[in-house]
Amino acid sequence: MKQKFKLYLQLFLTFIKIGAVTFGGGYAMIPIIENEISVKKKWIGGDELLEVVAISETTPGPIAICAATFIGYRLGGIAGAFCATFGVVLPSFLIIYLISLFLRAFEQLEIIRYAFFGIRAGVLALLIKAVISMYQKCPKNIVAYLIMAASFAAVAFFSANVIIVILSAAVIGIAATLIAQKAGKDL
Repeated sequence: MKQKFKLYLQLFLTFIKIGAVTFGGGYAMIPIIENEISVKKKWIGGDELLEVVAISETTPGPIAICAATFIGYRLGGIAGAFCATFGVVLPSFLIIYLISLFLRAFEQLEIIRYAFFGIRAGVLALLIKAVISMYQKCPKNIVAYLIMAASFAAVAFFSANVIIVILSAAVIGIAATLIAQKAGKDL
């Protein structure tokens, strides 16, 4: 029992830290989640984290919350999922609540505008890091490159529904793998 409580506390504290230091949404959190969960704590490997990100992307809700819930559940069951999810959400909730109390006074301050300008630049760097990290761990074959290019074009140039793009990419990936297995080849 003491061991489980310790795990729940570690999940909560790890994800409250992730939630407190990350601005810019779920994709900006991916490098920090990777560093805390895979590198420092070694709770799950890098390849499994990539799967967690993929699953989190395809489930409803913000990616960081879905990832926290999935990792918490994998490590500690339902209580672990609750601790990780509560930890990642709590800092944002508290910050938004406090800002809402003083929003009118804050929005006129020039230093606040400059701070948000800096935060946006930092978030862009985190997003680029997440893209590079995910690319390095993804399979590198012609099918993966075609899916990636087609998905990017569909969303960026044709404003395709992201859910349809993700589901289509999954179906194409499954079909390509099954065809390759039937032919006795690797992708």
